[in-house]
Amino acid sequence: MATSGFVLFLLAGFSVAVLSVPFVSHPNSQNSNQNGLSSSSSTLSHSAYGSITKTVWPKLEFSWRLVLATVIGFLGSACGTVGGVGGGGIFVPMLTLIVGFDTKSAAALSKCMIMGASASSVWYNLGVRHPTKEVPIIDYDLALLFQPMLMLGITVGVALSVVFPYWLITVLIIILFLGTSSRSFFKGIQMWKEETVLKKEMTDREGTHVVNSRGELLIDTEYEPLVPREEKTQMQIVCFNLRWKRTLVLLLVWVFFLVLQIIKNDVEACSAWYWVLFCLQFPIALGVFGYESVKLYIEHKKRVRTGNTESICEASIGWTATHIAFCSLCGILGGIVGGLLGSGGGFILGPLLLEIGVIPQVASATATFVMAFSSSLSVVEFYLLKRFPIPYAFYLTSVSILAGFWGQFLVRKLVTFLGRASIIIFILSGVIFLSALTMGFVGIETSIEMIRNHEFMGFLGFCSSQ
Repeated sequence: MATSGFVLFLLAGFSVAVLSVPFVSHPNSQNSNQNGLSSSSSTLSHSAYGSITKTVWPKLEFSWRLVLATVIGFLGSACGTVGGVGGGGIFVPMLTLIVGFDTKSAAALSKCMIMGASASSVWYNLGVRHPTKEVPIIDYDLALLFQPMLMLGITVGVALSVVFPYWLITVLIIILFLGTSSRSFFKGIQMWKEETVLKKEMTDREGTHVVNSRGELLIDTEYEPLVPREEKTQMQIVCFNLRWKRTLVLLLVWVFFLVLQIIKNDVEACSAWYWVLFCLQFPIALGVFGYESVKLYIEHKKRVRTGNTESICEASIGWTATHIAFCSLCGILGGIVGGLLGSGGGFILGPLLLEIGVIPQVASATATFVMAFSSSLSVVEFYLLKRFPIPYAFYLTSVSILAGFWGQFLVRKLVTFLGRASIIIFILSGVIFLSALTMGFVGIETSIEMIRNHEFMGFLGFCSSQ
């Protein structure tokens, strides 16, 4: 399946699902919603994670539920950060079905776990060298390109999550997750075959540097390079991987979005100031994206004129106006879908980086780096709104921090031992597919309960639902 065909599949699926809403809406519920507050008061309690009637915070005490949640949280964080997708699709059902949290609190705690795992993964990756080049393992050009658009899309998606009917969000989750997991799985098979060919060639030509058609060695393996790599201490590798100026720009975007969200929470929904604050997000996001896009476009044109075919950043695509527009569309739509479904941006960014030709090691490191910003933004906002219990947040975040570090460590060792980076893609695909099953199961169960209760199944008003 080509990239264009995959995008058309998602657009067609989303369009059919959205256009079917008027045919599914319950007319009696619509009337009761217009004539009184009974239906409105119940539907306003729905978010991207389900029907919420009251806040439920179980006590943090030793039990089989806590042990099982710890094991699932550890494995989910380890695999999620390796794949660069976070694992929110696993954490939310786990926290609601096993621990017993209400869905809104489970969503907030899920962000805490994603933040912890992402932060520890970023720290680990800062001490890892690029497998084939003398460049940072984190691609800061791609981070600057996608992070502002993802954060902008996430804020828009979160605002729309209370408007979309819950059954529709469940359908979108299934379409998106099954589509991206299958696409990633096929890419993993393709890379596995390429690695098999490379391993055979390397066996036949020991001591020779063998690369693929893009000039990249796809596997982390011990080899003798044509030009010996300079030996570096761990601190030198960390300093080399860390780009302070670009990180500062990303941090400033993060602070800007955080301040706007905090102020906007205290402003009346749909008031003049609400829309002013909402629209202020666009200039900063588009400004950073535009600056990075122009930079990549000019550099691409310069290299085309000089006949230089080397990639500007880790992506193998050429940075033409069409490709930049495609990345812009994918970035903001990915953020909107992520915010709408409550999955952040990892489930979109991880597969997207692989789609544009980024090797798995760099895709994982870059996606978790960007995810650390978006998830921490949500955690700070949830903390100010008092959406989660501190003891549980501290415990689960600690588990995720350990899982993120050891997940990266063990999988890197496994990739080096087997000589197959495609393992990372298979892990990514597996996490997304498992999230489709868990989120789909919870979503279908909740939707059936809503139908039995004759709840309104159509779109809600934006202003009345904020």
